[in-house]
Amino acid sequence: MGAIKENISKILNSIPANVKLVAVSKTKPNEAIIDAFNCSQKIFGENRAQEMQKKYNEINLPIEWHMLGHLQTNKIKYIAPFVSLIHSVDSFELLKEINKEAFKNNRTINCLLQVFIASEETKFGFSESEIFGMLNSDEFKNLHNVIICGLMGMATYTDNKNQIRKEFNNLATLFNKVKSGFYKNNSEFCEISMGMSGDYKIAIEEGSTMVRIGSAIFGEREYFKK
Repeated sequence: MGAIKENISKILNSIPANVKLVAVSKTKPNEAIIDAFNCSQKIFGENRAQEMQKKYNEINLPIEWHMLGHLQTNKIKYIAPFVSLIHSVDSFELLKEINKEAFKNNRTINCLLQVFIASEETKFGFSESEIFGMLNSDEFKNLHNVIICGLMGMATYTDNKNQIRKEFNNLATLFNKVKSGFYKNNSEFCEISMGMSGDYKIAIEEGSTMVRIGSAIFGEREYFKK
């Protein structure tokens, strides 16, 4: 636990108080999550729906579970009963399916719209025009079991810090456009999820309110309980 505690403390001391730390716990065993929780970390992010469901069922702690990875429509049912925030809503079709599963579970699910900001074709996400088209549609206005809380994006995997900064800046600029155009008086639309272990400091400088950090907390190698 010592290394995890030290890592969490170091990260929290390096970020503003208004920025939320999401501990990316994908592939990590329950013991690692419990150790991090005991170090006051309460938000954990997973990339696979069924892995998240398994950990939720096995770890009896008041954890705030966030879905970070690309989500297939047929996997929503595994996390709909308990997920706190879905970062990776990358299409209107997916959002509509999340709304359906939320309705079935008598819940309203918080979501972020994932925006394509990188130069890599392997990334997912909305374009600016797709977001505005969706938010203007009557079909969107009839979705009553989802709440759009902000935007999420992943920068290009590169050592070019200027490119990373530009991509994060583009996301923050789009957030402000969407906020002023659709959510001006809505306090729930407030999150910009951007920044990971290698680039979170740049992301915060560009306006991130939520950073997703895995290796800088748990280490590059698999965690082993001492």
